[in-house]
Amino acid sequence: MKLKDRVAIVTGGSSGIGRGISIELAGEGARVVVCDLVERPRPGKYHDRDVTAPTVEALNAMGADGLFVKTDVSDEAAVNRLVDRTLETFGGLDILVNNAGVFALGDSQTLSVEEWDRVMGINLRALFLTTRAAVPHLKQSRAGRIINIASVHAFHGGGGPAYAPAKAGVVNLTRDTAVELASHGITANTICPGYIETPIQDYLTEAQIAEAAEKTPLPRLGLPKDIGRACVFFASDDAEWITGATLPVDGGWLAPIW
Repeated sequence: MKLKDRVAIVTGGSSGIGRGISIELAGEGARVVVCDLVERPRPGKYHDRDVTAPTVEALNAMGADGLFVKTDVSDEAAVNRLVDRTLETFGGLDILVNNAGVFALGDSQTLSVEEWDRVMGINLRALFLTTRAAVPHLKQSRAGRIINIASVHAFHGGGGPAYAPAKAGVVNLTRDTAVELASHGITANTICPGYIETPIQDYLTEAQIAEAAEKTPLPRLGLPKDIGRACVFFASDDAEWITGATLPVDGGWLAPIW
């Protein structure tokens, strides 16, 4: 097992990509703290329609240790409580996966300031809060890891005036964090998913999903497991000399345009 007895926090871990990450980390021996606003997974219109068991139940069924902590990652006090609860339960922290994210439809004329702030608060500000709370404890780990989940939308327009800029900010925040923490042996890397089959895609039409599949060179859309395996790599000793990197996990979607 690549991550035996290491302790991980996964934000947004109840559904979609976060659930897939939690399961893959646990499958490699990690003890996983699932952080989200709700414990039960969100069913999707197109994807994950039959996923009903909370993530921690799925981890326990695998024989893994899991803990759910209800957390608003955009709230500093709540984030501090999350880290405290992790330490109280598992005695340390080795891996922080910042996955929680939201999407809001709208352009510069229709998206409200309140929605813009909400997207930025969860998709970017939260990463600063969780990183700040986690770093003192990651410094005590022999294998401190920060893995931030951005998006292919970090590299082009079209994702809206909040989502795409927030994800671009994640990429550069990760690089800055990598430089800051390198002397402590802590790595920080970004994963940029393409189309992943999760409930966050509910805002799309079936025609738009078909178009996304057509634009993806590999012959299928992505699964939460695909992002989970990339997280396992970055969290493991195999990636101990990789930091500040940005890894698209997108079935080749960026290859023709990047």
